Amino acid sequence: MDPLLKSSLLWGLIGALSFLVLIQGYHLLAGEFVGVGVMGGVALAVFVGSAVATHVLRPRLPAPNERD
Repeated sequence: MDPLLKSSLLWGLIGALSFLVLIQGYHLLAGEFVGVGVMGGVALAVFVGSAVATHVLRPRLPAPNERD
């Protein structure tokens, strides 16, 4: 697998897992359950959005050694 594609997918996974952590915190603090289907659907949308945004925007960002 291409390393750039793999990196983009991993960033998508990080975004989806972060959303799931936030929604669980909301559930614990507010006491309202939004439903497994809604959580799964939004997590999937966040995964796809994060992965695509990372893959598309990576060439436009400066490399870490070029920022200095």
